Amino acid sequence: MSDARLSVFKTYKLYVGGKFPRSESGRVYEVTDSKGNWLANAPQSSRKDARDAVVAARKAFGGWSSATAYLRGQILYRVAEMLEGRREQFVREVADAEGLSKSKAAAVVDATIDRWVWYAGWTDKVAQVVGGANPVAGPFFNLSTPEPTGVVTVVAPQESSFLGLVSVVAPAIAAGNTVVVIASEKSPLPALSLGEVLATSDLPGGVVNVLSGNTRELALPLAAHQDVNGLDLAGADADLAKDLEIAAADNLKRVLRPQAVETDADFTAAPGTHRLTHFLETKTVWHPTGSLGASGSAY
Repeated sequence: MSDARLSVFKTYKLYVGGKFPRSESGRVYEVTDSKGNWLANAPQSSRKDARDAVVAARKAFGGWSSATAYLRGQILYRVAEMLEGRREQFVREVADAEGLSKSKAAAVVDATIDRWVWYAGWTDKVAQVVGGANPVAGPFFNLSTPEPTGVVTVVAPQESSFLGLVSVVAPAIAAGNTVVVIASEKSPLPALSLGEVLATSDLPGGVVNVLSGNTRELALPLAAHQDVNGLDLAGADADLAKDLEIAAADNLKRVLRPQAVETDADFTAAPGTHRLTHFLETKTVWHPTGSLGASGSAY
């Protein structure tokens, strides 16, 4: 009996609303490695897929944004645990996607898992960094606290298919936002596999939605979508970024421009907190201190 067997090729699908649909249009496109060798057929998302992803993200926003910061941190840490368990798979996919040796790809995957853990630790600390009590002239407490912006569209980095992807997705959801991410057009497979990890972790469906396909085709309608509140242009070139900013102005989206800070170009650098805080709004609350009369006594 021959030991030869046929390879079982993986079918990659979108990740929308906690489920794995094919593209509504039925389209696919070939994904190749750095040498031009065929890797897989990835779904080519349509505008309908993008609208479905926004609906899923909006539906998930209420529950995710109202979850305690501690719970969000535990869920993000669980994602890191699941990534660790599938480390070898991601090493292969990153090596193929970015033309890296196995050892260099392993270093990228390890850094990506560490990045998840880093943001998981920030969920219950960011309010202490950007919030606070404000001095006011009167018997009141005046407290400023951060709240998530809402649904954020993320144009993932084109070259850094995994570490860059996580570096822009994790801070947005750590802050309580929900995300529609457009994966790297030429290297979408690590992002699509990330959807499988998210589905088997404790992350509620719809918090992260992963689309693959033509970046411009997907980004323009999402930038103009009235139910999208923020736009991260990490993976957009200068011409596309300009067009997306113009489209986003229609409902005053909060936009994070590409390479807004120097470390954006190098995702291996310490990330800082700028992506964590960019898609946060500040809510200010006034409350009486409880002073009783002119004597200044209080309860």
